Amino acid sequence: MILSPLWLPVTLAAALFQTWRTAMQQKLRGQLSVNAAAVVRYLYGVPVGALILALYLLLFGGTVPAPNLAFLALAAAGGLGQILGTNLLIMSFGHRGFAVGTAYAKTEAVQGAILALVLLGERISTIAWLGIAVGVSGVLWLSLAGKARSFAEVLRATVQPAALCGLSAGFFFALTSVLVKAANQALPGEDPILRALVTLVVANVLQTMMQGGWLLAREPDQARAVITTWRTSAQVGALSACGSACWFTAFALAPVALVRAVGQVEIIFTLLFSRFYLKEKPSAAEVIGVCVVVAGVVLVLVGR
Repeated sequence: MILSPLWLPVTLAAALFQTWRTAMQQKLRGQLSVNAAAVVRYLYGVPVGALILALYLLLFGGTVPAPNLAFLALAAAGGLGQILGTNLLIMSFGHRGFAVGTAYAKTEAVQGAILALVLLGERISTIAWLGIAVGVSGVLWLSLAGKARSFAEVLRATVQPAALCGLSAGFFFALTSVLVKAANQALPGEDPILRALVTLVVANVLQTMMQGGWLLAREPDQARAVITTWRTSAQVGALSACGSACWFTAFALAPVALVRAVGQVEIIFTLLFSRFYLKEKPSAAEVIGVCVVVAGVVLVLVGR
């Protein structure tokens, strides 16, 4: 059920923020380990998320709902899912590059639709399902870079390290979407956007504790590097908080499947960042894949 048409522009903003953040995070990958590059988005995102929440309260009023055990458990589980998805996504970059690594993870759209149906009972139209399938086909084309000529080659490509990391990242991102929406619904209050921003701040605090604690225990040198790279890391955290605020809001206002399906436009932003920011050159096969993804998004919007 769609609660507000605001979900669409918020989703597009989320995709843009996420692409921008991931591009900057890829730059950090040369200075930080996988865990350290991931933890900066939560550590430096906490104050920005708190500021966004404070500004929302100042502009629209309301009272911060009191967290309950169900909410905290769901927020922690969703936060852990996002940590795992982020780590796997960063790992996939090393195998095929920024643009294609992100493309593998975009299977989260169909995975999210299935998980939302099973766990939340969210149903979407047949046309929307078709749009998701078309979009994922575009993602598959991008993932294989147009090189697979037979079903056997497709199977071989999907078990290469980059594919496994990307597909696993997509699963955990999809699961995070469902858990975040469930956490939002577990909070009291009538304002879904306020609940979404509270969920963001609490999840980021829990994520900082979880992954930050791991970093201190297992990679103390990298924990120090997170601080010494604060100029870039703070930007990653700010972009992450803005992107997550938009994602969490979109999940609160519309079915997870629709949000994740439209969010596939991120691949367009990804290729633009890949070309102009990271100086990677997209191939003709990747351009074709983008067109297919866009067609899938259009079908989702028509069928919503």
